[in-house]
Amino acid sequence: MADLSSNTPDPPPGNKAAAVSKAGRRPRRTRETFTLWEWVQIFVVSWIGYVVVLLIGRSLRWEVYGWENWKAAAQRGKGLIYTFWHREIFPATWFWRKRGIVVMSGTNFDAEYTCRIICMHGFGAARGSSTHGGWRALAEMIKRVRKGADAAFTIDGPRGPRYVAKPGSVMLSKATGAAILCFHIALRNAYVFRHTWDKTQIPHPFSRAAIFIAPPIVVSHDARDEEPALKLAEVQKTLDDLRHRGDDWVAGIPKPEPRD
Repeated sequence: MADLSSNTPDPPPGNKAAAVSKAGRRPRRTRETFTLWEWVQIFVVSWIGYVVVLLIGRSLRWEVYGWENWKAAAQRGKGLIYTFWHREIFPATWFWRKRGIVVMSGTNFDAEYTCRIICMHGFGAARGSSTHGGWRALAEMIKRVRKGADAAFTIDGPRGPRYVAKPGSVMLSKATGAAILCFHIALRNAYVFRHTWDKTQIPHPFSRAAIFIAPPIVVSHDARDEEPALKLAEVQKTLDDLRHRGDDWVAGIPKPEPRD
């Protein structure tokens, strides 16, 4: 799952000079150039990841806040664009499993096995990232949403900055009329990978988890001038507010009762 903050085209095949970035570094390897050993690693890691998500996911004890907002968005009948922070991929994969939600996936090594884990839990994938094939992936997502599928964005991905929303979900909502459904997942007990840019979280088995869902945000098809920027600011504020609610929940500050 990724964002669409920029669109740097891939260098043409065989053009070694173009393959070197402006910083003097070559881009990360993509699935077209993986070795046999890398494919073996992807296969093994994907199955291990699938089982880990399955076992831990089944053990989590959930509280849901704002389910009525999901219902309101779904009743519009124009599709949903699930929007959340990158660090929450693990619990989000479990909570929203088996819905056929289409996610944008990169083409590098880490993205390949992550995509496979997610798809094994009932998601779809549109290949591309903010730096490799992003516009092609966006076009594929638009096509699928128009045919009735839902979509999802880790809105600060794929490489951050953390908690900074990028315009992918706003662009998709404008093109399709689908509602942006911001949510945040808070975990009482989790492993935090502090060396990663997003501080990825994996819940402890049997941990308590809470999901906070905001009212839907819709971008009009004929949005012009400042409206898309205003909607992106609204997405940013909504996700920030949900994160603060999650922090309060983790800290045990009194909260409203979960609603069906």
